[in-house]
Amino acid sequence: MPRAGLRVRPRKRFGQHFLHDPAVIERIAAAIAPASGQALVEIGPGRGALTRRLLAADCGSLDAIEIDRDLAALLDDELGGDSRFCLHSADALRMDFAALARQRGQPLRVVGNLPYNISTPLLFHLLENVRDIRDLHVMLQREVIARMAAKPGDAAYGRLTVMLSPWVEVERLFDVGPGAFQPPPRVWSAVARLTVRAEPAFPVSPAFAAVVAAAFAHRRKTLRNALRGLATAEHIASCGVDPSSRPETVSPALFNAIAGTVELPSDAG
Repeated sequence: MPRAGLRVRPRKRFGQHFLHDPAVIERIAAAIAPASGQALVEIGPGRGALTRRLLAADCGSLDAIEIDRDLAALLDDELGGDSRFCLHSADALRMDFAALARQRGQPLRVVGNLPYNISTPLLFHLLENVRDIRDLHVMLQREVIARMAAKPGDAAYGRLTVMLSPWVEVERLFDVGPGAFQPPPRVWSAVARLTVRAEPAFPVSPAFAAVVAAAFAHRRKTLRNALRGLATAEHIASCGVDPSSRPETVSPALFNAIAGTVELPSDAG
C-alpha cells in the first residue's frame, strides 16, 4: 500500500492529474504486458499507481522520470529498495534516452501519462531517440491521440500524424474518462500504442520536417501557397500531387516526395 506521505497535492505548473482508477491501471498494464528482462521507462509516475503495478510484473528494470522533486523523493524512498527500480528526478524533455538504452543494453519500452501541456514536444523528443525505443504506451488528451492515429482526409489529420508516420505504427487502444484521475481533467483521455518500425516506412528526406511544418502552419491554404518559398507548383505536381490540394489530404509518403525536391540552406537542420 502507498504510504500516506505520497498524497502530494497536484501542481498545475506540471500539468499533474494523478491516475487512480484500478481498472484503468490494469488495462494499461495488460496492454504493455511486460516480459522478463525488458527495460521499462515510465515518464511522469506521479504518485506511483502504475509504477507499482509494473513492478509487480516480471520486468528487468523500471526507470521512472519525475520532474516533481517532492514526488520523486517520496517514490524513491518507497520503491528504491527494489533493485529493478531507478528514479530519475529530471525533465523528460531533457532526458538522454539513447544513453539510457545503452546503459540498459537494449531498446526501451516507454510508458507514460504524459502532461497535456508538453505532449507534442515530448513525442518529438522521443522520436529523436526512436532507434533506442521498442514501443511506447502513452495516455494523452483524446484529441491528441486522434491526431496521432488519423488517416489522410480525416479532420484530425495533421503535422503530428505525418511526423510520426515514418517511424511508428499507431494503434488507438481505449478512452479514459476524467473520473479516472485526481483531480479530474476537463477533457477525456485516451491510450495508444506506438510500435517502432523495424525500418522507416520510407527513406526520410532532410527537408521532410520543414515541408510538413510549413504545410500545416497554413492548413487552409493549398499546397501551392503553403509551400511557397520551399517548393514550386511544378515540383509538387512532379510528385504526383495536385498543387491545389489541401495538406490534410496528402499522405506522409507524398509529403516526403515533395521534400525530396527541396534544397535546404546549408545551415538548415
